Amino acid sequence: MARWMPCKRRDFIRRLRNFGFDGPYSGTRHQFMIFNQQRLAIPSNSEYSVPQLRMMVREVKEIVEREITVDEWNKL
Repeated sequence: MARWMPCKRRDFIRRLRNFGFDGPYSGTRHQFMIFNQQRLAIPSNSEYSVPQLRMMVREVKEIVEREITVDEWNKL
């Protein structure tokens, strides 16, 4: 079974685009990406820790309304 690994910001954005997100667009405090009129804030860290990554992937699951496994995430 695969494990969650820290992720670079650039890789995170690329993976979100593979899910169908548009952006990133500039916001007031953070940049954000859009999927079907729903926004996901993208923190400006250069690399996301495992807890931060899991929190953001949990938000992505709610927006795209389907489960995202660790293996699927790592293959993107």
